[in-house]
Amino acid sequence: MATIITITGQIRKIALDVLTDRPEGIRYSDLKRKILEHNASFNPNTISGATWDLDITYPDKIYKPDRGVFRLLKFKEDILTQPDQQSTIETKTIKKKTIKEEDFYQPFADCLVNELEECTSAIGLGGNIFRDKWGTPDVVGVRESKRSDIIQFPTEIIVGEIKIDTNGLITAFGQACAYKIFSHKSYIVVPNDSQIEDVTRLDTLCRQFGIGFILFDNLKPEDPNPNFEIRVRAIKHEPDMFFVNKNLKLIEDKLFK
Repeated sequence: MATIITITGQIRKIALDVLTDRPEGIRYSDLKRKILEHNASFNPNTISGATWDLDITYPDKIYKPDRGVFRLLKFKEDILTQPDQQSTIETKTIKKKTIKEEDFYQPFADCLVNELEECTSAIGLGGNIFRDKWGTPDVVGVRESKRSDIIQFPTEIIVGEIKIDTNGLITAFGQACAYKIFSHKSYIVVPNDSQIEDVTRLDTLCRQFGIGFILFDNLKPEDPNPNFEIRVRAIKHEPDMFFVNKNLKLIEDKLFK
């Protein structure tokens, strides 16, 4: 028993050290992986038993900002200001000067066609083409039957909203919800350096509302094939055909070539 307690103590000490280096917090699965990297001789089951309730074991040191995420209490207040003031100052400067959301429109349009295979064609849009206070999607795609398809299916409209600023995540989700009125599937695409609890919250909301959720590297617009990580697939629903026709009339010549 003494040996087990000693090993458990070692595991928890390593866990605390890992959390000290992760002010943004860390997921349970990632924490286990880090502990194993530190000492491969540990039994994975012993690691699980020692770490699954760290917030209960150390209530004065650790808390859960979201499901499956651990963070040190000392970072609870700082997390709202530290990233913007320190680690991402240079990143934000680069974004403002050289990187625009438009840089990622066509790469994501290509992703919808070639990787997700949600569309047969897709285009970057953005701006205020729909002339509507509810907004215009950054990317619009269409899925049509091929002549070779034995069973023909109705045309579907797929849209995407891209954000390169992690401060615009709530806005992105709201826009993606609004776009469902004229699309069969709606996606949001947000930076992969977003706060863990924001990603977890969006993941849950997107599953509940049937919205697709994708993470991407927002610092490499020059990459012809950005790494789009699919977290949640959009669920098809039936839009309001009045709004479908109203909006698509404005981009018919661009989308249906």
